[in-house]
Parts: sequence; structure tokens; C-alpha cells
Amino acid sequence: MAMKMTFRLLQGVRDMASINSRAGKLYIDFRYFGKRCREMTLLEDTKPNRKRLENFVTKLEAEISLGTFHYEKYFPNSKKLGEFQSLELIKETNSHHDASMSFDNFAKLWITEKKPEWRASQIQNVEDIFRIYLNPFFGKMAVNCIKKSLIMKFRGQLVENGNDGKPLSASRINHIMTPLRMVINEASERFEFESPWKNIKPLTVPKSDIQPFDLDEVMQILDNVRTDFKPYYTVRFFTGLRTGEIDGLPWKNVDFQRRQIIINQAIVNGEIGATKTQGSNRLVQMNQLVYDALLAQKTISYGKSEFVFCSKNGSPLNHRNVTKRVWYPLLRFLQLEKRNPYQTRHTTATLWLASGESPEWIASQLGHSSSKMLFTVYSRFVPNLTRQDGSALDNVLKQRGILPQ
Repeated sequence: MAMKMTFRLLQGVRDMASINSRAGKLYIDFRYFGKRCREMTLLEDTKPNRKRLENFVTKLEAEISLGTFHYEKYFPNSKKLGEFQSLELIKETNSHHDASMSFDNFAKLWITEKKPEWRASQIQNVEDIFRIYLNPFFGKMAVNCIKKSLIMKFRGQLVENGNDGKPLSASRINHIMTPLRMVINEASERFEFESPWKNIKPLTVPKSDIQPFDLDEVMQILDNVRTDFKPYYTVRFFTGLRTGEIDGLPWKNVDFQRRQIIINQAIVNGEIGATKTQGSNRLVQMNQLVYDALLAQKTISYGKSEFVFCSKNGSPLNHRNVTKRVWYPLLRFLQLEKRNPYQTRHTTATLWLASGESPEWIASQLGHSSSKMLFTVYSRFVPNLTRQDGSALDNVLKQRGILPQ
């Protein structure tokens, strides 16, 4: 058992740092923001190393006393780094009554405050936007010095140059601009300056590329897909589940007795989390095809994995691998137009609408808050839905005997 040795620095001063030893390695024991910190070093417990560490600690204490200490500078790999960075940012925010805080520092604080509201995938997405796009342009500017002209210049550069020369879609650029708008508006409200974000409209985004399959194509796909993936695509085509919802579906959420699938989680970037929106939590009814497909899948994965559809080792499916190795090769083999797997969801909607299901029921099954989107998005694929094919009057005339049946 290693002897624990302590060398008290700055004798007579309470709660100052000390150099201690554990298992023959030196570590520093100090307090910061009223919290006790222990940070290990790789230094062996020798007199020269203790002397070397004394100088290090003396500087550390001086910076803490002066209020210039930053945890990341001294301990960049510490597990406590995130906690103290947040405290440092809060302290800095409170001390900047003139709104001269830098954009990148305020953005860090804003992200820290928003994290409890976001899924892990959303946090990663937002942090990437700041790292790749926003901080390189606005990083060291004071938040109250960012003018509308700078915002428009930044967006113009995204349109012209994209990401390292790779073009960015209008949708992606709008996505990048959203956290910028939120940070600037939050800073203006907090520091009481006028927000420059006025009359900045999003770029026009082309309508989504919706290419549903017809029923004949659906059956052609299911008749030719690999046997081990037939249940998977049957469920996708006849429930409209999103990729993350079906790939993250656990057996505990499959109720064969009530013929229902409980959707309350999804997998995104390999992590199980909440569904896309609160409204996405729902009960999806199984038709006979879905019921039979899940019974077939039960013989394959039930008891071997918590997930309905899984890889050989029981982990959730990797949707990129499935798309690359199963979905696209199958479409090529069948000589069907290349479409992404999300079109299975659009297919479900159009099949339900064409068969006369209630739009309100369909919206609830898909996790939409209302049926308005169904009419907006899918009516052109189901003419009878809104009777824009000219047949409505003809049907009335036929019923009255004015036109022949």
C-alpha cells in the first residue's frame, strides 16, 4: 500500500493547494469555485518532481486569486473540465454588463444552458455547426458588435463557397443560420441591446423530393428482398415508421395482443433517445401483413436482442450499412428508380390515403400533429383525395343520369 504523503503549500493559508501522492504518482489537491479538485499527474513521487510541481501550483493559485484561472489551460483532459467551463462562462457573462462578451464564449454558455432540452444527437449537431461554421467567422467578435450586414455577408459566403468548396443546399444553410439567430437574439435580450436579426428571411427551399412507390412496386420489392430483411421492409412499408424509430424498436414495445406498436424512442447516430418530437410518441396499429411480419421476426431475434431488428451480435441495425448493402442493390436489381429508404414512409401515407382511411387517423399513425400536412404533401399522388382530377362533377352527373355510367 502506497504511503500517502502531503506537502502543504503556502503555510498558514487555509484551503490552498497541496501536492499529494497516490500509488507513487503525484497529484494536486485544490479548491476552485468552492469545490474540491484532485488532478493526477504522470510524475513519479520524487523530490525534483515535487519541486517542479510546486512552481506549477504557485502559478495556479496566483491565477485563481486574480480571477484569471481557466481550467482548460491547466487540465485540458480533466473529467471536471465541462463543469468548470460552465461556471467560468457564467462568471464571465455576469461580469460583462456592456455586452462585450465574445460570440464564441456566449455560444458555449448558451449551448450549456440548452443541453437539458436536447437529445444527444441534437447537441452534437449544434456543436458541429458552431465549430465548423459560426465560430470561425464570428468567434472573437463581441456579441453586441455583430450587425445585420455581417450576418448577410456570412450567409452569402455559405451560398457562394459552401463547406470547403462543397455546395450547401438552401435547407442546410437555413439550418446553420437557426442557432446563429437564437444566440444573437438571446444575447440581445440578456444584455439589452437591439438585435440585428430583423427582416432576415430564410432562403427558399425547394419542395421535398417525395417519390412514393405504388402498391405493385411495394410487392415487387417484398417478393425479391433478402429473406432476413423481408419482415423489416414489410413493417416499414405498412406502418410508416421513421428509420430511427424502426431501428430503435425494442420487443417490449410490440404488443401482439392489442396489435399495436408503441413508439416512444428512436436511435440516432447509434444512441437511443427520444423521438423526433413529443408528438411522435404514438401507438401504431398493425395490419395483418405487419402482424405476420413481426411474428416471423420473433423467431429470428426475440430473446437474442432487446431490439426487434438487429445485427448478428444483437446490436441495432446500422441504417447506412443496410441502405448501402440491401436497399440500393435491390432497387438496381429490380430496375426501379433510386430512392432513399425514407420513401417507405411516404408510400405508407399514400397507400392509406388511396384506400380511403381517415386523414385524422393517418396523421395520428404517422405522428403528425394534424392532417393538414397530408393534404399539402400527398394530394397530388392521390387525386381522389381532394377531387382535383375533374371526376367529382362527372360522378354527380352520372348519378343523376345525365351522363352514362
